Amino acid sequence: MAKEQNKSIAKNSKAFHDYFVEDRFEAGIELFGTEVKSIRLGNVNLKDSFCTIKDGQLTLNGMHVSPYEKGNIFNKEPRRPRRLLMHKREILRLHAKIMQDGYTLIPLNLYFNGPRVKVEIGLCKGKKLYDKRETDARRDAKREIDRAMKLR
Repeated sequence: MAKEQNKSIAKNSKAFHDYFVEDRFEAGIELFGTEVKSIRLGNVNLKDSFCTIKDGQLTLNGMHVSPYEKGNIFNKEPRRPRRLLMHKREILRLHAKIMQDGYTLIPLNLYFNGPRVKVEIGLCKGKKLYDKRETDARRDAKREIDRAMKLR
C-alpha cells in the first residue's frame, strides 16, 4: 500500500518573513473533537502563534481555531493554549537551545498525517529589518529574471 501524503491545512507564511528557520520538528497536538471538526473545515489560523516550554511541557499559544458551528456547548475557547506532544528528550534539547542561543519555536505548518493532526515546528532566529529587505530584494530579482527568461 502506498504511503499516504500529508494533507496541509494551514501554513504560517509570516514566519518565513520574520524568522530564519534553522531546523524543523514534527509534533502531535492535543485537540478536542469539535476542534478537529473545525480544523477539517479549514477554520484555523497560525499567523501570530508561538510555542513555549514550561515544566517540561511544550505548549502552542495563539493558534486560532474557530468554533465548530454545530458544536454548541462542546466548543472550546478559540485561542486557548494547546499542548504539543513530543518525546521528553526532544523537548529538553529544544529548551536548552532556546535558553542558550536565543532561538524561538514557531509553528510553520498544520497538516493531517493519516487521521492525526500534526504541527511542524521551526527552531527560528529573528530577522532584523535589513535581513527582511535583503530577502525581499532577492525574491524580486529572482522574479524579474524568471519573467525575462519566460519572454525569451
